[in-house]
Parts: sequence; structure tokens; C-alpha cells
Amino acid sequence: MKMSLVRPLLTRRGFSTSSENLVASVLFERLPVVIPKIDPVVYAFQEFSFRWQQQYQRRYPDEFIDKSETRGKGDYHIDYVPAARFTEADKNNDKRSLQRALDRRLYLLVYGNAHGAPSGKPLWHFPEKVYESEDTMRKCAESALESIIGDLSNTYFVGNAPMGHMVVQPTEDQSGSASYKRFFFKSQVIAKNKFNIAKCEDFVWVTKDELMEYFPEQADFFNKMIIS
Repeated sequence: MKMSLVRPLLTRRGFSTSSENLVASVLFERLPVVIPKIDPVVYAFQEFSFRWQQQYQRRYPDEFIDKSETRGKGDYHIDYVPAARFTEADKNNDKRSLQRALDRRLYLLVYGNAHGAPSGKPLWHFPEKVYESEDTMRKCAESALESIIGDLSNTYFVGNAPMGHMVVQPTEDQSGSASYKRFFFKSQVIAKNKFNIAKCEDFVWVTKDELMEYFPEQADFFNKMIIS
């Protein structure tokens, strides 16, 4: 009864009922770990604003300030050591590590067989899965990511709707193939520094700028879809 409701819904929304025409891809994202460096112009403006506010701030009596400084004092001492912004993975340009580009967002790309690849050759792509009998495309996207990392306990899918989609037309050497729709879902890394990536020949964690080098023909599309 449940599936009988799903398929008519897909048809009314304009999706093809053929599973071969729908593909769910996942933008698996690691958020920045450290605060990005402040642009010198922004820093100069903040410094100016602070000094300007200092000129017109309210002056409290010295007796009040002396009492406030005595509060909270004790024998405890905390040694604060800031985390390194430039890691060993950055030095070695190790794109298989999550411990790089800590002030940027990273996205997972895998190398292997992909739906619609010309002549079945392996290529770089996002984790993906052809829609089969899942209740929703979101469920299909979850299955795609789970097949790569093995467990979704350290992931968070942002919303139920895709963040974007594209219609992929067959190339000249794929005259017998049909076009298909690829839907992109965003998922984020939660409290994890390393995943056991499987079912692919290779993988990389890349920034948005680096990602464009892997998809030069779709660079304009991804630049608009991925905001930061």
C-alpha cells in the first residue's frame, strides 16, 4: 500500500517512474574546524571600530572596576595552546585526509564506476546510487553514502529536499543511452576525523576550488549550487 502511494506521487511531480532515469548523489561535507583567517581589510575596520567605540564608552567608577576584577580569581591556571592551522596533511598535500584545510569546507569525491560514465570507465564523482524502490530520493541518497562509508551514525543529512539537480544528456559515444536526472543531497560530517572509505578505487577530500578542477564542464553549475 505504501509503494502504491509513492509512485503516483512521483508521476504527478514530473519524475519518471523508471529507476534508470533517477540518480541520487551526496555532497558529503566537512565543515571548517578552525575560524578562517580574517581579511586584512576586515581586521583594519574592526580595529578602527573598536577604537572609535572606546572613545565614547561609559566610564565606570574606579571603585566598581576594582571590585569586579577581584571576582572569580583563584589558584587555578589553564594553559591555552591554539590548534595548528597548517597540518602535516597540508604540508604533504594529502587529499585523502580530513586533517587538511581546517579553515575550509571539504567535500568527498570517490573514483570508480559511475552511472552514465562513457564506456563504463572509472571517473571522479560524488557518492551516488540509482533510484530503485526506496520510499524517497532522500532514502536513496542515504543508501548511496552508507555504501561508501559503511555507517551513517556520524553524518547529518541537511533537509529532505535535494539542494539541486541536473539533467544529464548522453554523449556522442552513448547514442544508445537515455538521459537521466541527478539529484544532489547535502550531508555533513559529525564528530569524526576519519572514515573507512570502501567500494571505490580512490577517494579525496577537496575544497570547493579544488572540486571545480575535477568537474570543469560542470564548474558553473557547482559554483552556483555550492554557496561556500
